[in-house]
Amino acid sequence: MALVKWDIDHAHSSVDFTVRHLLVSKVRGRFTKWTGDLQIDEQDLTRSRVDVEIDVTSVDTHEAQRDAHLRSGDFFEVDKHPRIVFKSKRVEEKGKEHLAVTGDLTIRGTTREVVLDVERGGVIAKDPWGKRRAGFTATAKINRKDFGVNFNQVLDQGGLALGEEVAITIELEATAAASATAGVAGAQA
Repeated sequence: MALVKWDIDHAHSSVDFTVRHLLVSKVRGRFTKWTGDLQIDEQDLTRSRVDVEIDVTSVDTHEAQRDAHLRSGDFFEVDKHPRIVFKSKRVEEKGKEHLAVTGDLTIRGTTREVVLDVERGGVIAKDPWGKRRAGFTATAKINRKDFGVNFNQVLDQGGLALGEEVAITIELEATAAASATAGVAGAQA
């Protein structure tokens, strides 16, 4: 079977991140503007691919001053690097409900290979609008310094204000024409 393009349902999808703050809590944020290209070969999932492009100016942590700082040269430097890009290179099946999607992640002009741990969610053969619908949750942890995002502050009592590890979570819901596919997740349909 050939690759089939699935349309991302942005109303039910998100790109989120979490980072440790002041050694005591975590700050959560998201990107509100992004696009993706999802193509699935249901007979051979290892041939599938996903590419995501994020508009970094859309960063949203529910705090306008912090968001402006994240857009500055201390962090994302959006004037020079307005996009974060992930391009998959290979997909491996890791059991019935999990995939490992390896790809190149580019942040602030630096590209590193990253592995997304993908949990396959449910699949329905026909949603109320006549389309097949599938869901996926992808997670990864990266070190922001690997991408040139080095800003930090030393705390009076020791330690740093910001953690270096960033947890990424992508919730993805997508649709395809019911006649174009036969069973993305095989036994789940």
